[in-house]
Amino acid sequence: MLTVGDKFPALKLPVQQGVSALPNGETIDLGETNGKWKVVFFWPMDFTFVCPPEIVGYNDIKEDLSLRDAVLIGGSCDTAFVHYAWRKSDERLENADFPWIADNSKKLASALGIVNEEAGVAYRATFIVDPNNVIQHVTVNSLNVGRNPAEALRVLDALQTDDLCPCNWHKGEEVLDPKA
Repeated sequence: MLTVGDKFPALKLPVQQGVSALPNGETIDLGETNGKWKVVFFWPMDFTFVCPPEIVGYNDIKEDLSLRDAVLIGGSCDTAFVHYAWRKSDERLENADFPWIADNSKKLASALGIVNEEAGVAYRATFIVDPNNVIQHVTVNSLNVGRNPAEALRVLDALQTDDLCPCNWHKGEEVLDPKA
């Protein structure tokens, strides 16, 4: 599995965003950073039970990420059409306005090393990637355990300080001063 210090794969992949029109070959270039941080999270598959609250939770922090010069990107190993259908079937997901990678070829999930071979789906993985496309944080959960999107925001805040941040540190709190 790729980890901290590794380059995030610079792949161009199918993506689905919004529900105003059927997918029409839209793609996302993950090598392009535009000088921004990325929070990229994978869920195992669409039309499941643990995933919707996670997706909604990440969408809830999207504006906070934007204020920190970060973009939110989600994805699973489903197709753009499955993403579209799932969004159309659930108003909460319909409002989740960020790109959903359609990695049905498992090209990205395999490159990241997050495929559960037995289930044939991606683990619940979150990557925080800096503007140089270098992975700075990774968390991976089992298929049945949801994540806390607020923790991704907290970690991004800590990474962006470039200081020593203690356990449970939050933006605005004192950082550690090793000289003291």
